Parts: sequence; C-alpha cells; structure tokens
Amino acid sequence: MRIIARTATLLALMLLTFGSAASAQISFGITIGAPPAPRVMRVQPRRPGADYVWVDGYWYAVGRKYTWHEGSWIRPPYAGASWVGPHHDGTQFFQGYWTGDQGRLEYNQKLKHQKSRDDQRNDRR
Repeated sequence: MRIIARTATLLALMLLTFGSAASAQISFGITIGAPPAPRVMRVQPRRPGADYVWVDGYWYAVGRKYTWHEGSWIRPPYAGASWVGPHHDGTQFFQGYWTGDQGRLEYNQKLKHQKSRDDQRNDRR
C-alpha cells in the first residue's frame, strides 16, 4: 500500500512539473539600437489638397536594420485624426500611428502608395 501511495505521489509531481514546463512562455528579442538621425529635407512638396497633413520622414525598423521612410503629404484616416510619429525611447522602437476621437489606427506603409476611394472618385471626374 505504501508503494502505491509513493508511486501515485511521484506520478502526480511529475505531471505537475512537466505540465508547468509545457505551458511556459519563452520569447526572444533582437536589439538593433536607436535609429540614425533623421534626414534633412531641403524642399517640402506642395500640398495636394486642403485635407492633407505633412508626415515628416522617419526611420522604421525592418528586421535587424532601419529603413528610411520619406516624408509625404497624407490624408488622415478620419477628420480630426492627428499623426503621432514613430520614436525610440533608448531601448525600444514604437511605430507611428494616427490618433483622435475615433481611436488609434496603426499606419500601414503599403497603403501610402494606394489611392483612397476619394482619390479614385476624383480621378474619374
């Protein structure tokens, strides 16, 4: 009887130990440091329309390096939205995003080159 109790206790301890290890979270990070100084723009292009805002150029992290994103005129995702530029706090990089009364919206680099529905509508006229 004593052997069965010890075996059951040992089995229970083993299950608890392996169960905890199996659900443990492991993460890896790559540190690439702060981005280089911003590039200087000599001439800012003309604003394409009254509802566009200028977004300064900035460095953004791509894998283990930084890539420069040129400044450009961009139409905010909704009226009253304001741009919060990307930044590095000395240890971590934070992406830029739009914010306002309709909430936070992450900026997608790829969408910058796609025309909005309003632009497409104006092109047809």
